[in-house]
Amino acid sequence: MKVILLKNIEKLGVQAEIVNVKRGYARNYLIPRDLAIYATPQNMKKLGDLKAKAAVEDEKRLTELKKLAEKINSVNLVFVRKVDENDHMFGSVSEADIVNALAENGIEIHKSAIQLEKHIKELGHIQVQVKLHKELSAVVKIDVQKEAQEETITGLVESEPELPVEQADEPDSEVPAEETADQTDTI
Repeated sequence: MKVILLKNIEKLGVQAEIVNVKRGYARNYLIPRDLAIYATPQNMKKLGDLKAKAAVEDEKRLTELKKLAEKINSVNLVFVRKVDENDHMFGSVSEADIVNALAENGIEIHKSAIQLEKHIKELGHIQVQVKLHKELSAVVKIDVQKEAQEETITGLVESEPELPVEQADEPDSEVPAEETADQTDTI
């Protein structure tokens, strides 16, 4: 079944493109969500207007993404991770970590835009590509550092000597056994 896409759909097509899809996919998913319309003769006449509208929207979106790419290129992210004595990281830096760090800097992107083959598991400086559009990508600079560990001081630690606890402030809870025996006998 042929449909005209109203929005860009990844792995299917771009806006105002005529694509051939299965009938159930069109009827149950694309049409109800206003992602596509049937490719009828009446809708085919509107195709020129849809293409012009799509070109204007794409150009506007591309200019916004270029500004976003400039922001991303200027950002340097620093991640601090725990390491063992051989500088092997206990964790890693994932796409979600990068997205959260970018969000703290005011840059909102989806984690699918981060182009990582595998999670970062080594210390050092790394550049990660962020794909914003089919024609546009940016590079974010990432610095993975080890967590500063406190040095243990070998030697004696001086501490204040403990002072004896004064019993004068506390009520006498202990009465000598001899005194109590003498008091009971006299009654």
